[in-house]
Amino acid sequence: MIKAGIVGAGNISGIYLQNGSRFESMEIAAIADMDHARAVSRAQQYGVRALSVEEMLQDPELELVINLTIPQSHADVNLQALEANKHMYVEKPFAVTLEEGRQVLRLAKAKGLYAGGAPDTFLGGGLQTCIKLIQDGAIGSIVGATAFMMSGGHESWHPDPAFYYKKGGGPLFDMGPYYMTALVAMLGPVKRVTGAARMTRQERLITSQPKAGEIIQVEVPTHVAGIMEMEAGPIATLLTSFDVAGGSVLPRIEVYGTQGTLLVPDPNDFGGKVLLRQAADSDWREVPLTHGYHENARGLGAADMAKAILTGRTHRASGHMAYHVLETMHAFHASHSAGTHIVIDSTCAQPAPLPVGLQDGKLDG
Repeated sequence: MIKAGIVGAGNISGIYLQNGSRFESMEIAAIADMDHARAVSRAQQYGVRALSVEEMLQDPELELVINLTIPQSHADVNLQALEANKHMYVEKPFAVTLEEGRQVLRLAKAKGLYAGGAPDTFLGGGLQTCIKLIQDGAIGSIVGATAFMMSGGHESWHPDPAFYYKKGGGPLFDMGPYYMTALVAMLGPVKRVTGAARMTRQERLITSQPKAGEIIQVEVPTHVAGIMEMEAGPIATLLTSFDVAGGSVLPRIEVYGTQGTLLVPDPNDFGGKVLLRQAADSDWREVPLTHGYHENARGLGAADMAKAILTGRTHRASGHMAYHVLETMHAFHASHSAGTHIVIDSTCAQPAPLPVGLQDGKLDG
């Protein structure tokens, strides 16, 4: 078993710690934060050790660092972990800039260490069922896909939402990784991007506690739309927004084939309903989920990487896929600024599907 430590005791750390002993391949044993009091509070709540970041990096018992810091700190913590000869897994996005992402991948390769990145929701029962249906030919040859994520922003509910509107944030960099990772897992890597973007408001008013009344200065586009041409041929359309009250389209993905259409559940979740309508069908029908992990299993990608470290196989939520998604997101903004298509330089392998019918906590058959 691989023992892991978390850096970053913020909002999302709770579910990682809750799942910390769920998987056979990994145990989360410690947590660190620049605000040591927050680390102590989380440690007491979940029965792990509270360390400083320096203590975690020097602890020989901890082989894997799970980086849950804000995006602006992702690359720095990733590089520190690798320099300390520890494998690293980071929440999305993989980095803020492309150069930071490349530095992390280069150092991991030079050190012979694993680098991985969220999201890992594509490993849940909902998306794994969709991947199986596509690979089994249930909707024929894939023509295209659409993906929608529309909301009014995070300032109405998140306790500290400012970073969502700084460099590395916005709807595309915050929520886009769920949708784009799901598309890559189902359809393969992206070849070319055409995008358009706008910043609807330059300031946002926080209405959530404890910072209600504070003003956020917005630095990034908050409504982004565009087209992705996939290497395998399908054309996917993506819309992400923090500027709307909502729409008639739920947060989801639709995949279109020559013999049918697949409604993919919300890629921010692990389960959800999978709906299929084939050419001969008069209406949608729900497909029973073929895979496990229907509930919130955040940490599954890190646990799969831990299993890969132990067995020497390739991990599914890889740094190369996370970097490919990062480059594709940057390409939407770059396409808008340049007024032209942007060709994606990187590529990645589609992650291997999980075996059907895994028991909870397992990663292989």
